[in-house]
Amino acid sequence: MKKRHKQKKIILYTTPTCTFCHMVKQLLKEEHVPFEEVDVSTNKKALGEMVRKSGQVSVPVLDVNGTIIVGFDREALKRAISKV
Repeated sequence: MKKRHKQKKIILYTTPTCTFCHMVKQLLKEEHVPFEEVDVSTNKKALGEMVRKSGQVSVPVLDVNGTIIVGFDREALKRAISKV
């Protein structure tokens, strides 16, 4: 019998010109992991939320069901999404 995992919410805070943001998106797509992308360059409320969660104003910031990853850290990303 397969275990059913609770679907985790993944939010990726980005800006359009961020190279590392594109790298995170590509990795998530390659791993077939659904995510919500939030452009903080046009959404001040989301920017405030991102800063509250991460303490950072730089992107990318990834929120995997409460686990915050700042920047493009391939190993941390893979560990986080393996739990999804």
